[in-house]
Amino acid sequence: MKKLVVMIGAFLFILVLAGCQSEKASSSGDKGEKVKITATTGQVADIAKSIGGDKVTVEALMGPGVDPHLYQPSQGDIKKIQEADIILYNGLHLEGKMGDIFERIEKEKPVVPVGEAIPKEKLIKSVDDAKLYDPHVWFDPELWVYAVEETKEELVKLDPDHKGEYEKNAEQYIEELNKVKKEAKEKFAEIPKERRILVTAHDAFGYFGKAYNMDVMGLQGLSTDSEYGLKDVQNLVDTLVDKKIKAVFIESSVSKKSINAVVEGAKKADHNVKIGGELYSDAMGEEGTEEGTYIGMYRHNIEQISKALK
Repeated sequence: MKKLVVMIGAFLFILVLAGCQSEKASSSGDKGEKVKITATTGQVADIAKSIGGDKVTVEALMGPGVDPHLYQPSQGDIKKIQEADIILYNGLHLEGKMGDIFERIEKEKPVVPVGEAIPKEKLIKSVDDAKLYDPHVWFDPELWVYAVEETKEELVKLDPDHKGEYEKNAEQYIEELNKVKKEAKEKFAEIPKERRILVTAHDAFGYFGKAYNMDVMGLQGLSTDSEYGLKDVQNLVDTLVDKKIKAVFIESSVSKKSINAVVEGAKKADHNVKIGGELYSDAMGEEGTEEGTYIGMYRHNIEQISKALK
């Protein structure tokens, strides 16, 4: 029934978009006109803002605390999508419920899955479906560079008059990505090897773990749309007890209920586990704060993890 409701909702959304096709987005690249960008997640929007600078306006569909796996577009999103010169999204099935909409819109304007610019051999395959990949690619800044380059190239195509500015901004942004990855490596090197185990609500930190030689475990799978049961909770509790793990983490865009169940289960097994902090996984922080930027979000996670696991 839930899937049927989602399908009907997506179908109605597409019908509304079709009825709005006469309201064309303003032509990009015109003198005095800013390129209008609509992005899905905060991470993708941050790239667009950083590269585009004052030559673009950026609308993000998914704000703080919003889970992209479960996100369903609202009526308010129609205008943002219709007025945009270009749509940027993560791809790799992160925004699973918006796939049909993207297919419909790409006939009218550029619709770019920036995460899919990453070479497939660098992606982590899903253990549940061999045809799918882990979509949480922004957790390795080195891989996120591909998304930056893809965004830059698309902006240059739309607005070649400002090519130099886009290239300069992209170069500066990539320098920041390299810098924050170096900071993370230095911080995590201080954590004893046996304590480098990151336990979260869902399996969003695979690339993070691979980048910093850290074991990661999530109660749910790659998508929060997947179900978890008592057996999954118990298996994770057993692991916490066996490996003497002292801290687990909640996520800003995922209910605390699942991790709380794990903490309670560990208590019953006479093993005390604390909440090590709240991490930003699929969503970033509030706009206007450090955590509302990609770099700020990443640094927050580094601090929370290193402090709890040392």
